[in-house]
Amino acid sequence: MPEKEMLQKNIEEFSRLQGYMSLAEKDSDVYKAMKERYIDLKVILTSSGINLTEIDRIKE
Repeated sequence: MPEKEMLQKNIEEFSRLQGYMSLAEKDSDVYKAMKERYIDLKVILTSSGINLTEIDRIKE
């Protein structure tokens, strides 16, 4: 998969995941599991040079 497509996929997943996180209780196991993926995606996107300022709604 080309890098551009991979970045787009990760950005879309990051955005979708934040929507799900906003619906879950912060102390739930589901939220904690989603937060792990959120952190993974945040690291991937940041290391790829993506500025998360505008798209990071969770800010954790």
